Amino acid sequence: MKKFAVFGNPIAQSLSPSIHQMFAEQCGELITYSKILASEEGFAEAVHTFFSDPDAMGCNVTMPFKQQAYALAKVDDQAAQDAKVVNTLMRNHDGTLSGFNTDGIGLVNDLLNHGVTLTGARVLLIGAGGAARGVISPLLQAGVGALCITNRTVAKAERVAEETGSGQVSVIAPESCAEFKPTVIINSTAASLSGGLPLAMTSELLASCHTTYDMVYTATTTPFNEAAEKGGVPTTLDGLGMLVEQAAAAFAIWTGKQPATKAVLTALRKQITGA
Repeated sequence: MKKFAVFGNPIAQSLSPSIHQMFAEQCGELITYSKILASEEGFAEAVHTFFSDPDAMGCNVTMPFKQQAYALAKVDDQAAQDAKVVNTLMRNHDGTLSGFNTDGIGLVNDLLNHGVTLTGARVLLIGAGGAARGVISPLLQAGVGALCITNRTVAKAERVAEETGSGQVSVIAPESCAEFKPTVIINSTAASLSGGLPLAMTSELLASCHTTYDMVYTATTTPFNEAAEKGGVPTTLDGLGMLVEQAAAAFAIWTGKQPATKAVLTALRKQITGA
């Protein structure tokens, strides 16, 4: 039986086992999929232990290990190279590991699934951590008209733009974001999980915005999207669809089979809302 896992810290909350089991049933694959809690200093050893099992085929990697995963793998995937972070590992026939980043394509696919036009869009990306790094290259490839990063520490945003944006990404201070006139605003921070906002959602900032996207998800509307709705933004999306879509991309890498995602997303939404 093919074995897969997700590594993280914390990891108990992960929905990945449920997602991949649904994919496996849909695609006729027999798998096991485990949650593995690793310490920051013990991540590499835990990964090697997992892959020492001859049935282990691949794993997902979540926070805070995505940069460590990049260092463990042979990386040919352009999105992972640009971001310098990996969220998907696959064992090759020779025992080496290949690394991929499916976060960005997961975000892009979820936006497109919801009818959001990215071609020519003016995208404001809030945050400059690993989550932001992973989506920049796929957003550029999707044909956005302009991509701008904002972050409380502007120097960090400038570093991310320089390392991942191929000269196509600009940086703006949080207090000046309204000047960018974004049509799509993406929150890559975890502010919503603690009930906060990553920046002030002013009427000036939201004036041209038709879509907000919060990369985290909660049982109810996230504070970020709630503020956007109050500001008149017509489309507000959370990160549950991104989670499903990035998982689908990883599943396809491991098995060569592309699962359908709509029914899986619907089932997960019911699971987290209790509906």
